[in-house]
Amino acid sequence: MRIEDRGTHVLATLDRPEKRNAIDQDLIDALHVLCARLEAVPQTLVLRGEGGTFAAGADIAQLRERRAADAKAGINTRAFMRINALPMPVIAVLDGYALGGGAELAYAADIRVGTQTLKIGNPETGLGIIAAAGATWRLRELVGEPLAAEILLAGRILDASEALAAGLITHLHDDGEAALATAEKIAGRIAKLDPTATRASKRVLHAPREAHPQVDLDEQAILFESPEKMRRMTEFLERKQAK
Repeated sequence: MRIEDRGTHVLATLDRPEKRNAIDQDLIDALHVLCARLEAVPQTLVLRGEGGTFAAGADIAQLRERRAADAKAGINTRAFMRINALPMPVIAVLDGYALGGGAELAYAADIRVGTQTLKIGNPETGLGIIAAAGATWRLRELVGEPLAAEILLAGRILDASEALAAGLITHLHDDGEAALATAEKIAGRIAKLDPTATRASKRVLHAPREAHPQVDLDEQAILFESPEKMRRMTEFLERKQAK
């Protein structure tokens, strides 16, 4: 995996194009290293795949050798949960195939941008396993239970227009470069916002339903006392008065 600090964000590129960026143990290890960096120094993360594919799935040769203890260890699950829990937003650029574990990595992002070649879904049952790295709970929240059921139980693969209609992606472009440009534009927009408020918004967004509205009020109470809130609101009022 290639990592580039682009100032407003970190760009991480899955870089096994000869294997369609299949998710192997080396990539999982690299994701944990990346997460440690972004947990220590929060930045927006943009994830993409090299060679016209996001990630065509898990490395089947490695997956075939895993046994019950490996399943219970949650090798991919824990890495994707850590991606999802990063303090700042995660944006996935989905070009070409995003299948199986690749789809589950995409579901762990906060924002997804796609291309016309996108094919996304979970064909795991065809390989004798389930989608156990996040799809069974995240996908239902993202697209609703009826469509999630068809994807998970019948192996339906969504094309780009279907993914857009379902809200699984929020932007659709002709190619990967245009999609990456949009993702980086979003990251640039995030960088102009108060990072403390952005991190609080992500925590509240991820909070369970029963935690609301108390979690919102607790986070807002902290922000109401922040110097950055005072500075930004004062500047807003001064600009308004100057017009």
